Amino acid sequence: MPMLGKSLLPQSVLSPEYDRKKLQTRIVHLGFGAFHRAHQALLTDRVLNQTKGDWGICEVNLVGGESLIKSLRQQDHLYSVLEKGAESNKCIVIGSVKESLHPAIDGIDAVLEKMAEPQVAIVSLTITEKGYCVLPGGGGLDLNNPAIQADLANPTTPSTAAGTIVEALYRRRARGLAPFTVLSCDNIPENGHIVKQAVLDLAKARDRDLAEWIEQNVSFPSTMVDRIVPAATDEALAEISQELGFSDSVGIACEPFIQWVVEDNFVAGRPEWELAGAELVKDVLPYEEMKLRMLNGSHSFLAYLGYLAGYQHINDCMTDASYRAAAHHLMLKEQAPTLSVDNVDLAAYADRLIERYSNPSLKHRTWQIAMDGTQKLPQRMLDSSRWHLAHNSNFDCLALGVAGWMRYIGGVDDNQQPIDIRDPMADVLADIVSRSQDGIERVNALLGLSAVFGDRLLNNPRFVEKVTESYLFLMQNGAQKSIENLKSQGVI
Repeated sequence: MPMLGKSLLPQSVLSPEYDRKKLQTRIVHLGFGAFHRAHQALLTDRVLNQTKGDWGICEVNLVGGESLIKSLRQQDHLYSVLEKGAESNKCIVIGSVKESLHPAIDGIDAVLEKMAEPQVAIVSLTITEKGYCVLPGGGGLDLNNPAIQADLANPTTPSTAAGTIVEALYRRRARGLAPFTVLSCDNIPENGHIVKQAVLDLAKARDRDLAEWIEQNVSFPSTMVDRIVPAATDEALAEISQELGFSDSVGIACEPFIQWVVEDNFVAGRPEWELAGAELVKDVLPYEEMKLRMLNGSHSFLAYLGYLAGYQHINDCMTDASYRAAAHHLMLKEQAPTLSVDNVDLAAYADRLIERYSNPSLKHRTWQIAMDGTQKLPQRMLDSSRWHLAHNSNFDCLALGVAGWMRYIGGVDDNQQPIDIRDPMADVLADIVSRSQDGIERVNALLGLSAVFGDRLLNNPRFVEKVTESYLFLMQNGAQKSIENLKSQGVI
């Protein structure tokens, strides 16, 4: 994106109303991906437009994404976000990014020294679940992870997020500098607790005095993030180019809706994100659970059962009345009862989600949402299933969603077309599929994955029976008829 004055942009395009030269790098962000571009960086830009402050961001991709960083630099760290509504679009040029670094381009020491600069107050992250290198079920850091072992052996040249944060904090402590806040913006329950545990476990394995200093001085607030941001496509980039009048390879499209709930616990200050609509609260967990179960749980349900039936996008699923009814039932009748959030109209929330899913402009791919299912199922469907088992209530849609995942990772859709499975446990899943007969044997083998299902669900006859029943029907009749069967049985 060229250095354009406001007068050279189309009048419909919003651009920074503040002096970008006054920005300081006060936030270092790890994980310059699509979501961050359309969420945290955008909300920081909104704050700057109101306050004319100096909260600039340094973007870092620790692994991969070199070309994105290079493109960002070529555009003077400007990029655009296209908010796509059902009836109209809004294009925004984001100016909150001041600089960028990449270990493969600049060296890891440049990243560490940037994080050790005195004015840096926040290190934020969007690195996905697998980037934290933690054991399933809240087991803390996986110290047997080869990347973690390498970071312990060579702490001054880390490759993981946890290793990078620990080394940066080590340098700040050694130089008598104040600590920064570590802010996870990933879609994980209690993400602040997850990153805190990972950082402390690594620090303890390296230097217990350092770990004690981190525990006493660094804050790890939890957050709940919500905005549907599909992966960039050629079609979306072409739309962005049309809005701008020139190409932007870093641009991203998303929905108009945005939400951010943040635990207000920052040891070195923060932007006034509440001016941009963020909700600063004492406890984020009830909001996290609401979003993970109602939105993300229904998203995964539609992703597996939609993809199997040939629906390429979430809005395609919404054109099918049965899928629409099943998603709404799952949200309101099977997920909402498990929640503890107060002062939220869950019926209105469910209706709004259906409206968002139906946006024909968004094109959120079911295949993209279906990725990394082994890391998503526990918080999106299995915790809710456990609640229903404990309360002896119905969980037909949840069971069908789990069965849908099992059919999906079998690698063939209902039209006998191959599925490209993307999952951290892809090799393990492929081995189970190859060794098990499709049917009851495969269900039991998959339920035996304790990293996904824990140890108790396999031994719960009601859960096993319900998932097996759903799987066998899926296998014999396909996803479309399985959804319609819920309707004929009066479930939805």
